[in-house]
Amino acid sequence: MAESWVNSGERTGGSDLHLELSGPGSKRAALARALRDAVRSGRLAPGTRLPPYRSLAADLGVARNTVADAYAELVAEGWLTARQGSGTRVAEQTWPPHTAVRPKRPTTNATRPPDRQPPPRPHASPHPSPSPRPRPRPVARVHDLRQGTPDVSAFPRGAWLASYRRALQQAPNEVFGPGDPAGRPELREALAEYLARARGVRTEPDRIVVCSGFAHALRLLFGGGGGAGSEKGRGRQVLRGPLAVEAYGLPFHRELLAAEGVRTVPLPIDEHGARVDRLTRERAVLLTPAHQFPTGGPLHPERRAAVVDWARARGGVVLEDDYDGEFRYDRKPVGALQSLDPERVILIGSVSKSLSPAVRLGWMVLPERYVGDVLAAKGEREAWASVLDQLALADLIVSGSYDRHVRRMRQRYRARRDRLVAALAERAPHIEVSGVAAGLHAVLRLPPGTERSAVKAATWQGVALDGLAEFRHPDAADGPDGPGGPDTDMPARDGLVVGYATPSEHAYAAALEALCGALPPADAQVPPQHLNLSVITEQLNDGA
Repeated sequence: MAESWVNSGERTGGSDLHLELSGPGSKRAALARALRDAVRSGRLAPGTRLPPYRSLAADLGVARNTVADAYAELVAEGWLTARQGSGTRVAEQTWPPHTAVRPKRPTTNATRPPDRQPPPRPHASPHPSPSPRPRPRPVARVHDLRQGTPDVSAFPRGAWLASYRRALQQAPNEVFGPGDPAGRPELREALAEYLARARGVRTEPDRIVVCSGFAHALRLLFGGGGGAGSEKGRGRQVLRGPLAVEAYGLPFHRELLAAEGVRTVPLPIDEHGARVDRLTRERAVLLTPAHQFPTGGPLHPERRAAVVDWARARGGVVLEDDYDGEFRYDRKPVGALQSLDPERVILIGSVSKSLSPAVRLGWMVLPERYVGDVLAAKGEREAWASVLDQLALADLIVSGSYDRHVRRMRQRYRARRDRLVAALAERAPHIEVSGVAAGLHAVLRLPPGTERSAVKAATWQGVALDGLAEFRHPDAADGPDGPGGPDTDMPARDGLVVGYATPSEHAYAAALEALCGALPPADAQVPPQHLNLSVITEQLNDGA
């Protein structure tokens, strides 16, 4: 007979729930299975606090270690979370599929999406046919391995609260009036010192303009907008296209520029970074020289010098996206390109990777000739970046808490990268990993023609990630034989962009397990529709 237990919330401090320990295996396996079923069915909602080990063990009549081991297993799988002082709780994750029941009002047919309408009920039949076998469905995306987001659970709440409190207590009265569009002088002074020390930037506080992030900086530079505080600044473009960009980059940035009427011209990329020798009549170029996004690797020193020479000769400007310059692991620090010529390079950075994208703060380090135009485009008042947040960030930097947090996260992300590389070496040694010397993501090179199926397989494993093709510029040149042909400037390669920073510590092992289960095998066959002439030729030569 199955054992069951109903606990009292008053006794345990947790929620009332009913568990049945049945089925084969040990008590620990039965308890873990019962808890999974409770979460999967929706009876245990995300955030629900579970009873302590001792209380649950006493009520179930099992050893305390049995409960502790079951909890630990579910934490490792991502079903539960455990934090000191907060107890063990159901993880805040996407609702699982199949029998999940959300605590919401019932859904009627009228409110169902068209693809969720129930099938019509057949007429009664004296000889009903057997029910068809239900079709398998992909697992809900519970493992987020997309690039671009840090481990938000590691946000330095205590240090940020202390800095915010000090900033608020020491703030002059003028802080609570209209904000200076250049940004608070306290933050600009702190950034000038920090960027010089940590990134080799050459600047003064009056060359720095605070913004709300990289996208806001692009809008200010190319849209002439971004400031709701003044009509006078709108429509005044600081820079004009065409703008050269790397052949692989964020589609969001290209879409933003296109919306502002800026034409982007892709530059091919090889193992040394962007081919800046292909620059011609463009007015500006946008690069990620510290760590090319997303393929990885720094811009070669000769090309760093060459692009600055191009800007001088052309009268142009280089936009440096310093998106993860602080996170480097296996190589010497690569300083900011801006240090080669502060009058020809605009450095753009933010705290979206180092702290959190929720802290809407970034900065532009500008050549002197652009400062006035950027401030005019921004408007007479600060309409985007919270002044109090600016003061808190300034205190965080000056107090040394920002450096300590970055060092701590650098160690954590390096350990995660090492775990990813080790898992792939063990489970998928045929998959090449690149771009792991720095940053918060890696690129997994796949056999030709397998990227689309690998992304689909990841979805079925509950893994959210991106294929490398998502980041390729639509105008990147291909050879006569299609993408990746022998005469192409920028060969299209199959790959996955895997972010290893986003999952929390307790869920990372399960995320890696699911990822490895989605990768194509070493002998994966290329679908015929994806084969090009060069691949076919290689196969024929190998067969000969």
